[in-house]
Amino acid sequence: MNYFIKQYKNSTNNGICSINLPSSKSESNRLLVMNALSDGKIDLNNLSSARDTQTLIKLLENENELNTFDVLDAGTAMRFLTAYFAVATKNEVALTGTERMKKRPIRILVNALRSIGAEISYNNEEGFPPLKIKPFQKQISSKISIPGNISSQYISALLMIAPSLPHGLEIKIEPPVFSKPYINMTLGLMELSGIQYSQNKNTISIQYQKYQESSQGVESDWSASSYWFSIIAQSEIGKKVFLEGLKSKSFQGDNDIKEIVGNFGVSYKFEKTGILLEKISSAKNSLLKLDFKKCPDLAQTVLPCAASLNVDLEMTGLESLRIKETDRISALQNELSKFNCKLTEPEKGIWKLDSSNFKAKEGIIIETYEDHRMAMGFAPLALKTGIQIKDIEVVNKSYPSFWEDLELFGFELVEQ
Repeated sequence: MNYFIKQYKNSTNNGICSINLPSSKSESNRLLVMNALSDGKIDLNNLSSARDTQTLIKLLENENELNTFDVLDAGTAMRFLTAYFAVATKNEVALTGTERMKKRPIRILVNALRSIGAEISYNNEEGFPPLKIKPFQKQISSKISIPGNISSQYISALLMIAPSLPHGLEIKIEPPVFSKPYINMTLGLMELSGIQYSQNKNTISIQYQKYQESSQGVESDWSASSYWFSIIAQSEIGKKVFLEGLKSKSFQGDNDIKEIVGNFGVSYKFEKTGILLEKISSAKNSLLKLDFKKCPDLAQTVLPCAASLNVDLEMTGLESLRIKETDRISALQNELSKFNCKLTEPEKGIWKLDSSNFKAKEGIIIETYEDHRMAMGFAPLALKTGIQIKDIEVVNKSYPSFWEDLELFGFELVEQ
């Protein structure tokens, strides 16, 4: 199903709209794996309703009844379960997913696990799911080295299983290190669950130990909040929204959205139960330099927002976007071009967005490429003109109530 979206011309929602954001799926998915490794000793509260998290819950709940585990399009579940089953399964299992999942590389994680002693093989193409995983027999190494410029989920997966290994694990992360906040999130949640570790620059050492009994509540999702920062950035001065459940001290790297969108005239104020956003000025700069190394998932929010405000961008840290739910670089290039904007890579690793000719024509159709962030990142452009978003169900992956929340704010959604 598709939606045609536009802002109400005479919206009655002139006060401060309060949005109950979904819980963080990044925190939820890590805690679910830690809980499984602890044999259920962690009391989990406020888990995400996102499809990725719900898929992981079902698979872990039925761990003893299944031989084949289908993660669908949940990349986090694929990486985390690969490591989890490598050390925890009692029977041979198969791990698979959608056709797109079968094209997302996993060789680096598999090689790391094999070097520790895991028995993992590929069912089809070498280096890609589906996988066959046999029960862990013997640890043959307690030291590994892994590139830091690949998916941080590989590193997080290894960190979470490290305490369960008979000889522990020392992980040397080769710089440069991308998405570092997600690694710190994993370590922080592990520490709250009783795990001790030591860190010397880019080397993390974890001894054999057990996860302890604890109670963990999941914060609201900063990735989901980014779409509301974008909406306020593109609204008239004085427009406000209150986002429930966000904390000033957060494990989530995507809280960098506060500072990024501050360049677009958005202020924020933390209150007891969340954060208040307000549009206070026009964009401060016509050219903004950004490094997405720590927060690549924000790119699909920030680029369309900058384009609509005629802000040019010079960016680094976008490399991992090629291996996400879709090739996000290509997808952004295609959809931004519909607004007469250009995304190019004039030098390797340096990207530029030219927003000088931004034009919002009525009825532009946004392809979503089976990618939730494409739908939500471009939806705020309905503040500029009516647009059509295809395959709206993709938002269920991370933010199932997104469209309802847009209507609450004052957007009109018409099924196509």
